[in-house]
Amino acid sequence: MCALFILSALCPMLSAAKPNVLLICVDDLKPTIGCFGDTHAKTPNIDRLAARGMLFEKAFCNQAVCSPSRNALLTSLRPQTLGIYELSTNFRKGSPDAVTLPQLFKNNGYRAEGLGKIFHVGHGNVNDEASWSVPHYSPKTISYALKENNPPTSTREEALFDNKKEAWKLPRGAPTENADVPDNRYGDGMIADEAIKRLEAAKQKPDEPFFLAVGFLKPHLPFVAPKKYWDLHDPATLPKPTSHQAPEGAPEFAPSSWGELRQYKDMPDTGPVTQEQQRHLIHGYYAATSYMDAQLGKVLDALDATGFTSNTIIVFWGDHGWHLGDHGMWCKHTNYEQAAHIPVIVSAPGITQAGSRTKSLIETVDIYPTLAELAALPAPANLDGRSFVTVLKDASASIRDHAIHVYPRGEGLGRAIRTDRYRLVEWKPIGAGAEKSVFELYDYQADPLESKNLASDQPDIVAELRELLTQHPEAKRQIQSKPGANKAEPNKSELTKDRGVMFDQRDKDKDGKLTRAEFLLSQPDPEEAPKRFPKFDTDGSGVLSSEEFIKGGKK
Repeated sequence: MCALFILSALCPMLSAAKPNVLLICVDDLKPTIGCFGDTHAKTPNIDRLAARGMLFEKAFCNQAVCSPSRNALLTSLRPQTLGIYELSTNFRKGSPDAVTLPQLFKNNGYRAEGLGKIFHVGHGNVNDEASWSVPHYSPKTISYALKENNPPTSTREEALFDNKKEAWKLPRGAPTENADVPDNRYGDGMIADEAIKRLEAAKQKPDEPFFLAVGFLKPHLPFVAPKKYWDLHDPATLPKPTSHQAPEGAPEFAPSSWGELRQYKDMPDTGPVTQEQQRHLIHGYYAATSYMDAQLGKVLDALDATGFTSNTIIVFWGDHGWHLGDHGMWCKHTNYEQAAHIPVIVSAPGITQAGSRTKSLIETVDIYPTLAELAALPAPANLDGRSFVTVLKDASASIRDHAIHVYPRGEGLGRAIRTDRYRLVEWKPIGAGAEKSVFELYDYQADPLESKNLASDQPDIVAELRELLTQHPEAKRQIQSKPGANKAEPNKSELTKDRGVMFDQRDKDKDGKLTRAEFLLSQPDPEEAPKRFPKFDTDGSGVLSSEEFIKGGKK
């Protein structure tokens, strides 16, 4: 989910005409991008867009999962403000009267159109009809071109476009595909084609400004892309993770179980992927990113051809980052750097200097008020975001001394403060007192790979960052839209890890048994955890064997 965004605009104050808006959303894109320093990436179109303006080196999503991150973009309300941390609850249950970003432009005389993935649709969640001037467009295609890669049921992909079916409950196909097919055999090629048609149609109505949101699906799983994009990369030379374990001293519930990837064909239910699988998945991610980049290029070419570029604000945004095997993890669903860091580029002709860079901290929620200011529209008063137009004008300016993002685990929530140098994560049940808190602290100047949790070693830094956390209100509890709707990762619980590994982590004296104290160590729900111990202790011995812990009280 990743976010990367790019603004390309004449300042509306410099133009008599209302500026158009082209919002590009990219699913699961991390900074595996040439202009962000990745020499292995093949992303010429993102790079050329970046060359027009300012690159944001330190931008962060508000939660590393699709729906809450997109809610943050489109409402400028953080997950903890809405009380929504998972996929199934519509944002209007948390804020019924919210004026979304496209709705703001629609209400001010724009034609608002959405293509592909903008809002998160699925898992019981729906599109927001009030945001669009015309019905939303979704490509009617399945994920795979090759029959052997399809999931066991042919209904899965159809279900993605039918909200009456819960597609995520159905089996998934292969995690990758390399097929010699044209670009528009897959969804992103179809979305690009439709975007070009919309831009050409807009040319026929020069007096009607447009807000066109284009949501690309890749590099989200499955990593499917035409063969020519796979051929751009030599898998033997692509970077491999250098860290294979969770940070030393991190709470055992903090890492992801990467259940999303495990649902795909031939992926292990527990334990790591093989070296061969690791290399292939990384190859697939880079190929899918290059494929998406090429579709972006087509849209940018069309924008230039229609003559809109000089008066169009372009926002290119990816919803969150992605773990590519670092810490032994895959997918998003954590508070760590690889999941939370989002690449950002802003090009605003007449405001920013082409090719400039800034270290100014920003969050996804800041995009909404920035666009509103650039277009001279009145933004709602209750937004969490802050406009960074001042940063566009001066790369040394700053609007925040820290960013905040969150991720839930069971009944607990990890709230993360990210400054220029540090990240502090406070884990505790929502509403619980400070005495229930468990902390992680990472120093990205001394330890950029997050190899060790420094919270117990540097209490002064923890105390300093906790002061920043007190500037934020207590998080809201997850809205219960339906029974069990309190997990951000579908189909498999975030806490469903290899329970044998969990047992070994808790067994501090390595005697093959867990005392009550060992069992309760760093539990995400310290009030409820003691109630589970006697249920797990099926033989009443007062300690848990490995078998008792793994079965969790089940026979």
